[in-house]
Amino acid sequence: MTDGRIPTAPLGGSGIEVGVQGLGCMGMSFAYGPSDAKDSRATLERALELGVTLFDTADAYGQGENERFLSPFFKANREQVVIATKFALSIPPDDPTRRIIRNDPPYIRQAVEASLKRLDVDVIDLYYMHRRDVNVPIEESVGTMAELVREGKVKHLGLSEVTAQELRTAHAVHPIAAVQSEWSLFSRDIEAQVVPTARDLGVALVPYSPLGRGFLTGAFTNPDTQLTADDFRRQQPRFTGENAAANAALLEPIRTVAEAHGVSLGQVALAWVQQQAAVHGLPVIPIPGTRKPGRVEENARAATIALTEDELSLLEPIAAKVAGDRYADMTFTSAGRE
Repeated sequence: MTDGRIPTAPLGGSGIEVGVQGLGCMGMSFAYGPSDAKDSRATLERALELGVTLFDTADAYGQGENERFLSPFFKANREQVVIATKFALSIPPDDPTRRIIRNDPPYIRQAVEASLKRLDVDVIDLYYMHRRDVNVPIEESVGTMAELVREGKVKHLGLSEVTAQELRTAHAVHPIAAVQSEWSLFSRDIEAQVVPTARDLGVALVPYSPLGRGFLTGAFTNPDTQLTADDFRRQQPRFTGENAAANAALLEPIRTVAEAHGVSLGQVALAWVQQQAAVHGLPVIPIPGTRKPGRVEENARAATIALTEDELSLLEPIAAKVAGDRYADMTFTSAGRE
């Protein structure tokens, strides 16, 4: 870090340089229980001071509330921030376990206009297809997204949780700047096919949940008692019952490395993700989510931690031992379709 700011990395072939670590903003309005708006605003400001420039949201987060919450910050710092939002996924408020996925062209046009209005901006820097509807040809969906670029409503395109073949097919229609998928010491399925394909095509990888939704920080000794009733993680197999206890035991190697460096478990987990850029030869821009300024400072410092080959080897076996899938329904993920 130079003057306390994180380094930068290219956002695929977009021509944009962003901080090598972004900020996932979902939890400021959705999924992880109550949040404090004042703390969240301070977190956004501190992140920007540290060189974090890629800010990630989606229309599904709080049914648009996250985009509305972020709008004043984006408007005040429009020339410094790269706005990433998504379409395709909706979660009925009366059934938070249900997912509705739409990729059809009329819906895409409806969604982008709604996001532009909530964000109160003229153009979205990076527009992701949040999840894939296999009943709609991806060429059709990306073709419509490409029209949005030509119309000046969107600058660059991204995809989330797509397979390697879906990425290749989409990229042939219009250049894809970034693929967002879960990637962490607990979740490494994309390394088999998606990561090599992204490297070959010049696409950046944007890992979400690089801290295993907080599990890799060591904060959860008993998620059943520590998570509030409305916490999204209660729906995820890795955070329940015997799975949670088994996964907590997997943190010991991370703790060993953390003690050697004098850093936190979360910093080691983030450093591992950041280091995958060199391991796999492509831009990797994780978007850890937080609502606390102090936590964003801690996360940013992870960008300068270099793990040794011995330490990488010590951490290597963890993912294969994780108990439980990352979602109860994996059909919405690339791993569920590869």
